[in-house]
Amino acid sequence: MTASTTGRLGRRSFLKLGAVAGVFGATGALASGEAIRPASEAELKEAFAGSKKIKTVCTHCSVGCGVVAEVKDGVWLRQEVAQDHPISRGGHCCKGADMIDKYRATNRLRYPTEKVGGKWKRTSWDDAMGKISSKLTELRDTYGPDSVMFLGSAKVSNEQAYYIRKFAAMFGTNNIDHQARI
Repeated sequence: MTASTTGRLGRRSFLKLGAVAGVFGATGALASGEAIRPASEAELKEAFAGSKKIKTVCTHCSVGCGVVAEVKDGVWLRQEVAQDHPISRGGHCCKGADMIDKYRATNRLRYPTEKVGGKWKRTSWDDAMGKISSKLTELRDTYGPDSVMFLGSAKVSNEQAYYIRKFAAMFGTNNIDHQARI
């Protein structure tokens, strides 16, 4: 039965009509001259007076796509794709396009913390490294070197992966894997 024969609109038909209405509404809003406009020459050239553009690489994975970061007074303001980069050749993935938002995130860890009495407390790098090395030594002495596993990452370079592997071997274990498999 259809809506015309029963006088009722079914759930599926309602959802289809809602989707169509949403598409028409969105395209209508975007088609208006006020929603989208071309960038001015000044906006394309440099958005922030006194800023400088620094060529760098995306650090999200080990590919190393090219990024041009616009920086003023040590603050990363915006980014664009490095068109002349030999690896990315003027493009990068959605994760690379989002790097500036990861950098600006309010929940980004900027210093070591430890849980003391059920609450997170800021600690120094020296203290954190000392506690980690003491715990690793204790685990190795108590349970043996195979009680620990080391993980690599897509974010590390070949050289960093080499150091992780060498550290695991020095620790006395072959327990090493990549975080993508977890």
